[in-house]
Amino acid sequence: MIYFDNGATTFPKPLSVRKAINEAMSDYGANPGRSGHKMSVKSSEIMYSCRDNAAKLFGSENPENIIFTLNCTTALNTVIKGILKQGDHAVISSLEHNAVVRPLETLKKNKIEYSVAECVPYDDEQTIENFRKQFKSNTKLVICTHASNVFGIKLPIERIGALCRLNGIFFCVDAAQSAGTADINLSDSCIDFLCTAGHKGLYGPMGTGLLIINCETTPDSLIQGGTGSDSANLNQPEILPDKYESGTPNLPGIAGLNAGIKFVLNKKTDRIYNSELGLARMLYKRLEKAENVILYTKMPEKSHSVPVISFNIKNTESETVAKILNDSYNIAVRAGLHCAPLAHKSFGTQDTGTVRAVVSAFTTKNDVVYFANAVNRISKNNKQKKTI
Repeated sequence: MIYFDNGATTFPKPLSVRKAINEAMSDYGANPGRSGHKMSVKSSEIMYSCRDNAAKLFGSENPENIIFTLNCTTALNTVIKGILKQGDHAVISSLEHNAVVRPLETLKKNKIEYSVAECVPYDDEQTIENFRKQFKSNTKLVICTHASNVFGIKLPIERIGALCRLNGIFFCVDAAQSAGTADINLSDSCIDFLCTAGHKGLYGPMGTGLLIINCETTPDSLIQGGTGSDSANLNQPEILPDKYESGTPNLPGIAGLNAGIKFVLNKKTDRIYNSELGLARMLYKRLEKAENVILYTKMPEKSHSVPVISFNIKNTESETVAKILNDSYNIAVRAGLHCAPLAHKSFGTQDTGTVRAVVSAFTTKNDVVYFANAVNRISKNNKQKKTI
């Protein structure tokens, strides 16, 4: 299959990732941090190696502040529900995923409010001003996607973070669509909490994510339980990472994530990004010339984009296009609202959704040509249908 659904999860995974998972299952798959025998110690070493490599990738000074989570959604929920208290206010962007919006909607019953700052694509000054206008005296947290999972638009997180720091507001970044592709350096940023998936641009397996704490304040933990540390104490440990990692960890997943992060470190994020951006631009140019294809953003560019392209074909529903690509051309894409209705509302596609194509480190020029030709054929064959 020609795979362009890398915005949901990258595929294929590097061979090193698959080998690391198998080794964790067959060679040393004991419970880390719970026993003193060799297999358990080896498991603990792999977990620390993953923290250490993640710290290197993201410029974190403290590997113990790298928290393993089930996914990016769990990391975001930990920050949102662990920081905000009754009477607090939060600000989010108009491009946020439901992993941000739904927890905040749930917290309304606890008298926690949130406002939406409109993102103006390609106009950082206006976007920052829109965030500033939403601040209140009780604003405690800003949660902002680094890049839209639907349209690939990057937000100026460095400047938004600086604005938050100036106003004494915590800043949380959702890097699910940018980690491993865009450069993120916590050592010189105003990001307090970085949340990301392990299975997208970090090339780890599904069921892995990271919460990186980059400030002195730690959110309340979502769950409590056994951590393998301070077991005589009936209260949850406050030390990191134990505070957030109750229960048996996903050792095979973390081993795979460690290999995925090493893959990114070896290839370098800027090289991965430049390669993917070149392919995305190539695809955009071909779709731009295709008959009846609607594109919603400008040509992807380094300062404002990650390699994500959304489009529609006139007179054809997005889900229909995705089905034809799958059934007739063996191409995988995602169509619909992509769990991000706010983003679609911002671009006027809330009633139609879009077809989303996302490249990866394994996408080739031949894949792009094949994909663009398939879309062109579909657009020609469906131009007489009713407008969506």
